[in-house]
Parts: sequence; C-alpha cells; structure tokens
Amino acid sequence: MLRFMFGEEEREPEGSYVEAIRLMERFGDRLRGLIDSGKDTDHKLRTYEVWTLGLCASLNELEQSCYAADRFRRKIRSDSTEDMAEEESMNYKRYVYFDKNAFIRIFSIMDKLSILLNDLLGMKTERIKAHFSYFTVLRNMREKNAHPALTWKLNDLKENCKEPMGRLRKRRNTEIHYMNSEMQDDLVQRHKGYGDEVRLENIAQQAADLEQGFAMVTESMKLTFDYACGLLRTR
Repeated sequence: MLRFMFGEEEREPEGSYVEAIRLMERFGDRLRGLIDSGKDTDHKLRTYEVWTLGLCASLNELEQSCYAADRFRRKIRSDSTEDMAEEESMNYKRYVYFDKNAFIRIFSIMDKLSILLNDLLGMKTERIKAHFSYFTVLRNMREKNAHPALTWKLNDLKENCKEPMGRLRKRRNTEIHYMNSEMQDDLVQRHKGYGDEVRLENIAQQAADLEQGFAMVTESMKLTFDYACGLLRTR
C-alpha cells in the first residue's frame, strides 16, 4: 500500500505476518461456514467475523507503517536536525510521522484484539474494568488460569517483549497525553544545557523497539487465531 513511495511493487507477505493473516482468514472462513449453516442464532459469529476483518486490515496498516518508518529512518545520516539539509530534514519528518503512526497502532490493535479475546473466551473483563486493555484481559486470563493452552503462551510472549513494549508504551503515552514524543528527549537536553545543540533521539533503539512490538503483535495474532480456529471445531 505504501511501497509505491519508494518506487517498489507491493510484495507478497512473508514470515509471521503472513501466517497471522492466513489464520485470521481461516477463522473467518469457518465463521462463515457456521453462519451459513444456521448456527449463528445470537449473531455472535457475524460479530466475530467483522472484528476479524478489522484486525486483518489493522495488521496490514501496521506492517505498512513499520516498513515506511524504517525506510525513511535509513535515509537519516545527521546527529542533529540543525545539521540536516532540506531533503534529509524532510525524510526525518517523514520518519517521525510513520514511526509515531506505528507505535500508536501497536497498542490500538492489541486493544482491538482484547475485545475479541474477552468475548470469545467469555472472560467478562468489563466487570473488573469498564475500559480494559489487552494487558488487562491477559491478566484476567492468567489469574483465572482460563484457557491455559493459550494464556501462558501469550503471557510468555508478553514477558519476552516487556522492555521494548515498555518503552513503546511510554512513547505512546507521552504522545497522546503530554507532548510530541520526539520532543521529549529535546526537553531533557534543554534542561541539561539550554542553547546547546540538540542531538537526535536514539532512532536505532526506536527502530529495534518497533520491530519487537510488531513481532509481539503478529505472534499474539497467530496464537490467538490458531486457538480460536480450534474452538470453532467444537461447535
């Protein structure tokens, strides 16, 4: 979708990303089969179908944003915006835009996944917290030891990505609730030495965190929809 900006053809999906997409498509196919056979009297299944289509679209949007952010990041050579010529400055601004778009989308898609998980597994997390996140649903699953074949795999994945996800969450919260996330480091530097040249944030670390965040999303999708397909086989 966005690769045209770099003069590239759209590529065929690969790796965990395509596995997650295929599992979502398989789940959607099974839902439609059950709906067509009259097994959706309460319209739950068609709700799950729409949610799954939305998650599939969201995962594609996230992948595209991550790709664009990385491509523009690779065009940045200077250590400070003050050292950048016009073209590099524009590429930096494009990097910031797509990086920001991506890390916000990571938490958005995980929260969308939590809506499906909570309802599909009957977790009733809304009784604990009205506006819950993916991590609240996962904690509820863990504390109840519900669906252990899925819960502990998701939990291990969360723990393995704890540090990069923590940094991404901090950036997301800064962006949404406080100030432009890319300026947080500028503020720290100005407190240390006002008037000194402001160095760029650590964009290599940001890229690594974003890669880990995207990996957590795709692996969480794979685990969830593989398990969900198994649930439908019992219906």
